[in-house]
Amino acid sequence: MISTASRLGKVGVLFGGRSAEREVSLMSGQGVCEALTSVGVDAHLFDTGKHGLDELAQQAFDRVFIALHGRFGEDGTMQGALELLGIPYTGSGPLAASLAMDKIMTKKVFQQAGLPTPKYRVIDSTADLDGLIDQLGLPLIIKAPNEGSTLGLYKITEASELAGAYAQALAFDEQILAEQFVVGRELTVAILGQGASVRALPTIEIVAPGGNYDYEHKYFSDDTQYLCPAPLTSSVNERVQQLAVQAYRSLGCEGWARADFMLDKDERPWLLEINASPGMTSHSLVPMAAKAAGIDFATLCVSILTDASCKVGRHAMAQLDKE
Repeated sequence: MISTASRLGKVGVLFGGRSAEREVSLMSGQGVCEALTSVGVDAHLFDTGKHGLDELAQQAFDRVFIALHGRFGEDGTMQGALELLGIPYTGSGPLAASLAMDKIMTKKVFQQAGLPTPKYRVIDSTADLDGLIDQLGLPLIIKAPNEGSTLGLYKITEASELAGAYAQALAFDEQILAEQFVVGRELTVAILGQGASVRALPTIEIVAPGGNYDYEHKYFSDDTQYLCPAPLTSSVNERVQQLAVQAYRSLGCEGWARADFMLDKDERPWLLEINASPGMTSHSLVPMAAKAAGIDFATLCVSILTDASCKVGRHAMAQLDKE
């Protein structure tokens, strides 16, 4: 591990940022930085919410670990900036990160790829609320499509709740996603690697109090149960993991990500979304799945960091380097 650490050079852990998920990112970044330094990596925290790109360039990092969540960190913007700066970074490239962040575009990609995902409608105005319940049924989900950590997400059980939830979601996004609610078990699968080395980690089942896996239950409460490996039949588990890898590849993800599912009463899995920059906190699911696979947190962080690279035009750049 130490020899690997020395080859990684000076490492920046990008955290904090300016999104609504700043609090979670601060925890993720701190955890990643501590894990890296514990095995000899020359890692340094860099808060992109307080310091600009000019300061980032001045740090002369050999590579960076993106522990940012939400806008301006997980949505392709930071990835694009790092490409221009020529700094290798962890995770997906600008396009894949942007697609994964936008849940409406994710839905379209999943459908084009023939992957099972719940029915949905895009809401552009209050007029689009008419007939929505007839189309999607109750309960249904209202989502701000460019947020994560369940921010801007509302479960609708009665028609009277719809207009209020839509108004609240507008605080996050101009265009809103309405999605059929699949009653069943909540599952998640972490995926690591790129190309032929992509693999799924053990499936996790999330059992939250009252089925309410909200921001509090995700990051701060000890009431949520995590069953890892999830108690599934081998055939269902294989299907869920296969879909996770297919979803990851359909968006062009790299490095690591997490696919979220609902498993209905007939044990049919339905893809909800891909998180291209998953949480790395004490309550986070990717480290939990890695641990079940025999990978400790520090080893996980080093493995992800080792694959850091610039993605845009890398084949063309490699050819130029040869010349």
